[in-house]
Amino acid sequence: MNIIKSMSAPVEGAKPKFIQLVFVDINGVPKGMEIPAERYEEAASDGIAFDGSSIPGFQGIEDSDLVFKADPSTYAEVPWEGIARVYGHIYRDGRPYPADPRGVLRSVLKRLEGEGLKVYIGPEPEFYILKKNGSWELRIPDSGGYFDLVTLDRSREVRREIAAYMRGFGLIPEVLHHEVGNAQHEIDFRYEEALKTADNIISFKYIVKAVAEMHGMYATFMPKPLHGFPGNGMHLHISLWSGEENVFTGEDGLSEKALYFMGGILKHAKALAAITNPTVNSYKRLVPGYEAPVYVSWGYRNRSALIRVPAFWGKGARIEYRCPDPSANPYLAFAAVTAAGLDGIKRRVDPEGYVEENVYEMGDEKRAALGITTLPTNLGEALEELKRDPVIRDSLAGAYDRFIGYKEREWEGYLSHLRSKGMPEDTKKVTEWELERYFYV
Repeated sequence: MNIIKSMSAPVEGAKPKFIQLVFVDINGVPKGMEIPAERYEEAASDGIAFDGSSIPGFQGIEDSDLVFKADPSTYAEVPWEGIARVYGHIYRDGRPYPADPRGVLRSVLKRLEGEGLKVYIGPEPEFYILKKNGSWELRIPDSGGYFDLVTLDRSREVRREIAAYMRGFGLIPEVLHHEVGNAQHEIDFRYEEALKTADNIISFKYIVKAVAEMHGMYATFMPKPLHGFPGNGMHLHISLWSGEENVFTGEDGLSEKALYFMGGILKHAKALAAITNPTVNSYKRLVPGYEAPVYVSWGYRNRSALIRVPAFWGKGARIEYRCPDPSANPYLAFAAVTAAGLDGIKRRVDPEGYVEENVYEMGDEKRAALGITTLPTNLGEALEELKRDPVIRDSLAGAYDRFIGYKEREWEGYLSHLRSKGMPEDTKKVTEWELERYFYV
């Protein structure tokens, strides 16, 4: 049965009676409230007041009176619920709320626009579709592998339904396929200006989880839900534009500005990891032996490098940043990555660690000779790198202190769990603590 046709939905042409006002917390998890549709104009003009003191990352008595203003360009109707949803910005005392992740990204993009530039990002989010028993024993519903089409892939219809819903939310699906892991999938969608792409990632996760649930399954974007299986990544294809011109395009490859932008990302890569890979579980994915990159390097078509330069034609010049994962708050991640690239352009930072060989197969001595270093091995190390990097710290603006405080408590909670179980701090086993904390969000 076609789930799209079978689900109850409002009568064609009927307007939604309720609208969800959606923002994200410090972790990128959607939060919000519903209003009657007749209050929509008020939500867009004056805003709707709410208490933010219990929102992760907003916590504080000074955050008890916030205002959400809807961004009408993000309005979309949810066909399976008969409601609409809209993103927006948060204000306090008439001014942008400094810890609002969407506002943090908007501020960085305004700075970029002052340089006459816009950044476009195309994501590749991966996810697993699993069945769950009464415990954390996860059932794998298919035994398909990379690009399998028919005999081993039992979730292809789910992927197609997800893609069918995406257009209604403003996402243009481009490629959908089975990934390397059993029950692992990827759906790529059209690149957009950074703020729109960040919104699209939140919408995409919402659609994927909803459609999986309709089929009695669970979709998870957790970076490493299954030990011994590939992790979920979210590679980012990034380009800078000035009007209709892709400024990454050079005469014989990437432009000088593109190389400097890439140099900035590589220079700040260790601090960026705290933002692009912000969970304890993220570092169970970032280990040698799988496709996730751990070495700070770059190359053309080299899939073992942290940044890959894909083959491109015409205006398609871009870089592919390969370590981010779907647990990242996309607004904060895009703000930090853009700030790192801008710093590279400003300081004319040449990218280091160029390599076209498989970095995993090199010895430590050769990697050192090429100037190739490694990403942090756990969340605690990444947070220390972030504290030492003023460019990435400043990119988070008013969200920085909230982010650091929240994540340090998260790291300490994990270490406390390991101590209680007598487990080593450097374990790469996926623990029940991680499954309970990250599987659903």
